[in-house]
Amino acid sequence: MTVSGPLDGVRVLDLTSNVMGPFASLHLADMGADVWKIESGCGDTIRRVGPARNVGMSSNFLHLNRNKRSIVLDLKSEGGASVLRRMIAGADVFLYSMRPKAMRSLGFSYDDVREINPRIVYAGAVGFGQSGPYADRPAYDDLIQAASGMAALQNRKVGSPEFVATPIADRVVGISTAMAVSAALYHRNVTGVGQEVQVPMFETFAQLVLGDHLWGHSFDPPIGDWGYARTMNPDRRPYRTKDGRYVAVSIYIDKHWRSFFQVAGRPDLADHPKFVDVHARAENMPELLRLLSDIFSTRPADEWLADLAAADVPAIETNTPAGALDDPHLRQTGFSFVEVHPSEGRINSLGIPQAWSSCAPAVRHPAPRLGEHSVQLLREAGVSEGEIGTLLASGAVTDELGQRDVVGAR
Repeated sequence: MTVSGPLDGVRVLDLTSNVMGPFASLHLADMGADVWKIESGCGDTIRRVGPARNVGMSSNFLHLNRNKRSIVLDLKSEGGASVLRRMIAGADVFLYSMRPKAMRSLGFSYDDVREINPRIVYAGAVGFGQSGPYADRPAYDDLIQAASGMAALQNRKVGSPEFVATPIADRVVGISTAMAVSAALYHRNVTGVGQEVQVPMFETFAQLVLGDHLWGHSFDPPIGDWGYARTMNPDRRPYRTKDGRYVAVSIYIDKHWRSFFQVAGRPDLADHPKFVDVHARAENMPELLRLLSDIFSTRPADEWLADLAAADVPAIETNTPAGALDDPHLRQTGFSFVEVHPSEGRINSLGIPQAWSSCAPAVRHPAPRLGEHSVQLLREAGVSEGEIGTLLASGAVTDELGQRDVVGAR
């Protein structure tokens, strides 16, 4: 396997499933880490979320698990647990997203793992900080959006608490977990010392939400209400144009507003007492946003986009997800491309967004079939051919051929 990227040479044992943990290990894998995806016989639950050509290879799984290799272990069997212990000895990172008490019951707490490999970075993407009363609760994206205040923010925008239409908490915490693991690896490489790192979903996402929306409650006692009013305003949205398309604008500084009013044919509004500067606009933002909605409805989208670009006013057409895939900028930068998966055929893939002058990360191989690399990874862990045969026969390890009833015919 060709490996590239700044984490070349780092081996990650990935025991995560669903979205949050796999999104963390995806970032590590994209950066060049060799990620061993350790799955149960049923596989990661996300394998069955979204459309699929073959059972177990859903759209969501494909996007979350490229650059990883899959092995199926029964960790409740002594054979499967013994294989994982052997893998731990040669690993740099042990990543999990189960509740810590589940890891303890399996015999893979931090103390258990550190005894095998004291240099390892033992990282948990957990639901809640373990010193609080919610420590043992299950955590899912919707619950965290609700508990952090994110759902309540939508109340002021749409009239009732609502969830954001993407698992945003899962993905934000996944990124934070990848960042924490990378920092712990740097510390380990400087000091030679491994450690346990826990990234709690609730606290991490609450940091994102409250940083903007504590607002007046940033002070004790409060000096105003909670919530950043501009971002919660129901009229802050893409604007419908005369031809039925939608344009998003970000008119923020005085220069932008003056240019916009000129383009809109309303230069008189630039010096209107309600809109003349940032303080006046903040006081009258609801009226100003309703005015924008009326103005944009008078002309077609292409005309608006051309004139606003010429005036250096930030604006862009509103895409659907399918439209974003075909955005000419994303196509030209190579971010979106068609990949041929060995079992799933042609799929639209998403590239690595950063640009690197050296040690550039790369999309090395597509998401794995369940147990696709079981035998390969056993060999790389130093398991003999005789032992491999015994493990497969006992069911402690399952390879791809033994998974056809789970993932479907190829």
